[in-house]
Amino acid sequence: MPPFYVTTPIYYVNDAPHIGHAYTTVAADALARWHRLNGRETFFLTGTDEHGQKVQRAAEKLGRTPQEHADLMHVRFKALWERLDIQYDDFIRTTEPRHTRFVQDLLQKLHDQGELYQAPYSGWYSTSAERFWSDEEVAAATAIALGKPVTPADLHNGVAGVCPDSGAAVEWLTEHNWFFRMSAYQDRLVAHITENPSCIMPETRRNEVLGYLRKPLADLCISRPKARLAWGIPLPFAPDYVTYVWFDALTNYVSALQEPPARLAFWPEALQLVGKDILTFHTVYWFSFLFAAGITPPKQVYAHGWWLMTGKKMSKSVGNVIKPDAMIDAYSADALRYFLLAAVPFGADGEFTQEAFLHRYNSDLANDIGNLSHRATSMPEKWLGSVVPAVGVQTDEDLELQAVALRATDAFRANMELVQFKAALEGLWELVRAGNKYIDSQAPWALNKRGDMERLGTVLRNVMEVVRVAYSYLACVTPGKSKEVLDRLGMAAPDLDPNLNRLTPGHAVSHRDPIFLRLDAIPESLVSNDPVPAAPPVAAAAAVAPAAPAVEAAPVAQIEYDDFAKVQLRTGLVLAAEKHPKADRLLVLSVEVGEEKPRTIVAGIAAVYEPAELVGKTVIVVMNLKPAKLRGIESQGMLLAAGGSDVASILTPYRPVAPGSVVK
Repeated sequence: MPPFYVTTPIYYVNDAPHIGHAYTTVAADALARWHRLNGRETFFLTGTDEHGQKVQRAAEKLGRTPQEHADLMHVRFKALWERLDIQYDDFIRTTEPRHTRFVQDLLQKLHDQGELYQAPYSGWYSTSAERFWSDEEVAAATAIALGKPVTPADLHNGVAGVCPDSGAAVEWLTEHNWFFRMSAYQDRLVAHITENPSCIMPETRRNEVLGYLRKPLADLCISRPKARLAWGIPLPFAPDYVTYVWFDALTNYVSALQEPPARLAFWPEALQLVGKDILTFHTVYWFSFLFAAGITPPKQVYAHGWWLMTGKKMSKSVGNVIKPDAMIDAYSADALRYFLLAAVPFGADGEFTQEAFLHRYNSDLANDIGNLSHRATSMPEKWLGSVVPAVGVQTDEDLELQAVALRATDAFRANMELVQFKAALEGLWELVRAGNKYIDSQAPWALNKRGDMERLGTVLRNVMEVVRVAYSYLACVTPGKSKEVLDRLGMAAPDLDPNLNRLTPGHAVSHRDPIFLRLDAIPESLVSNDPVPAAPPVAAAAAVAPAAPAVEAAPVAQIEYDDFAKVQLRTGLVLAAEKHPKADRLLVLSVEVGEEKPRTIVAGIAAVYEPAELVGKTVIVVMNLKPAKLRGIESQGMLLAAGGSDVASILTPYRPVAPGSVVK
């Protein structure tokens, strides 16, 4: 069996992770888990795109270097992937030396082969898209934006043009740059895509790319002058230039496989998941770069659709972004993972509403599989001493249930190979629903009442086996809940054998609370388009200063609840930490608390914590104390800690929670 390699796009560090990022990453994780379950050697890559003009400008605005900005921002993605139980094998950052080395080596190779040349260039430049656009492209986009005809001449006579990608303003630039001879690969691109029809999926997206290639393919500008953009990887043969951010970013999929070299064995089986809006970059541009470098393109690029709200693509500027952390808090990571993969066919757009999420959660998870798994352990606890029963004589109904199990798991397998999660789950749900129907038709309560314990044991054993099969296959979609249910059945790992005879008779079964609790209404925090309640206005406080414990027991002064309620506590994610320049016992932390900007908190914990070990930790922050300057640095919050005046430990949540979550 050949190895399996799956990638997500690398995510831009200026964006806070949203449902779109989560969607691609959950899909990649589900595929990686599925292939690992089937014994296939698997490698799963994700990461962050950290170069470019937007990063440089954002860092300048905040008074940081671009590297400092990237170091702070990429942590958000790692924190969300941890909450979503994403098991990636590598997280690559485009600012890492291993990536820089590979990009520069590749640029030098292309230069030496004559694939790159220098020439003057004039065009409309979009900072938001970090690319040049032609007169015709900008004129068409501007006409749509203004609702009236716009010609290229109009653009050069005062009409303000807009970016076809983002709608933001463009500016006319003339400069010398380096170009990649992409036009030379047009015929080869068409031939490769035509001869390998599954290399771009779904079919509609493949046709879209072929349609794009019907027009003459231009050469691609792959440099930016350092005088305009310093934040990028320098061209090794022209150090006054940095490389185009897309040449830099796309190369990560191969640069991550260079160390150790054994990883290169994964490349021939590469499956790259991308959003449909970046398909051209990941096919026309990427395949051309690879052809020039003498590398075979990935086996498949699969472009999924967008999540929409009220028919519009989710966008921070529009204000309709769904925050994954809030959904996890309200429903669980596994519920969110299930919905993202079960709601729409992979490749199509999907409408995201809280009502649709709640309906599917209650219908599929609480009612269907949640009810089935609860009954599978509660009834043996009541009537069979909480052990796995033996199987007796099989009836026609038992054999039909077995047939459904074989049919459902075959459907799941086939559709996972096609990257069709919704169809795979619908196939599996035939077994889940058949299991509940089987319980109702066999009426184990009636069997128990009349004392037919042999038949009761057979029925309940079949039900337990159905649960085993269902949750074993679901382990790639809902890994946390699957592990919990399989543990209740006494299983240490998933078992994909669809035959209903795998559990060990006499083995102990554990019955606990329902795995998915039914919810009668949308959780209050999710009613608005902004699922996370707004944090209070920025307030500040001194460093950690917990009261010293009494040496002897003493009466504790009591306060009214209203006094305690005045203290506002929230969780915070430590993005960065460093020693205070003027105080040995103080650390200066940058902490995300659910507000627009991170807070600076000065904390007296240097005696027990090194700065590096705090990055990525979730802490408890007192939000509404008065600001205080500590040795020249204003502290905008106070951490909770244990140990009195000699701090022993900061306080952290027992389980991962989103930054800015209210602590009560």
